[in-house]
Amino acid sequence: LIYGMITGYGAAEDRVGYDAVIQAESGFMDMNGEKDGPPVKMPVALVDILAAHQLKEGLLLALLKRQQTDDGSKVEVSLFETALSSLANQATNWLVGGILPTRKGSAHPNIAPYGDTFKTSDGKLLLLAVGNDKQFEALLKILGLNPADPYWNGMRTNPERVAHRKELNEQLAKAIRQLTSAFLVQELNRLKIPGGLVRTVGEALADPLSQSILLQGNGLVGLRGFVGAGLVNSSPLSAPPHLGEHTVEVLSRLS
Repeated sequence: LIYGMITGYGAAEDRVGYDAVIQAESGFMDMNGEKDGPPVKMPVALVDILAAHQLKEGLLLALLKRQQTDDGSKVEVSLFETALSSLANQATNWLVGGILPTRKGSAHPNIAPYGDTFKTSDGKLLLLAVGNDKQFEALLKILGLNPADPYWNGMRTNPERVAHRKELNEQLAKAIRQLTSAFLVQELNRLKIPGGLVRTVGEALADPLSQSILLQGNGLVGLRGFVGAGLVNSSPLSAPPHLGEHTVEVLSRLS
């Protein structure tokens, strides 16, 4: 037998575990939000979702173990441990560097410009995720700025850009305000510089790339919860059902 369970804080703890509380207690809320603003909960129950994926991975390992040894397993995942294990680089900053993560809006604590947003000439918000020095040099050229200009001497490397993030963002913002979002996205994509427009949920779901994970039928639309390419089509899924749509069909099997 393979038995899977999700708890709030572990089987030995009798506390009720809810995503919002876990976000508060695991450090996520304290990191999330603007620098001078209050702690903010993420707008989806992300810890719940991550815990489900953790359990799925544990169950898959248990299936492999049973195939190899004929032994069963009890797989337990707690919301609290899931949240802590998902702190990733933020936990490393503290555990290894002794640097306590603080609220920085969407900015990355170790990379710049990464997560920073800038307004284009047509009023759109552009997020940049420049991951290395070569990408940064290409970005300057897109913006009509000369990488060889002595002004950039103190910002050519990522550590320098992180140290001068405020000044850097001011200069980037000034240049990006002169250019359209269409031009910027086109050039960023052409030069393989990570960046994109901040979109609404509706705009994201209207993207042609989103259509393959939409389930539509009977006037209802839903999202696939599993998106593994190559395996999705092997398990046909129906669209979200209407209330009572399958009652007769299900009950008839039991008679």
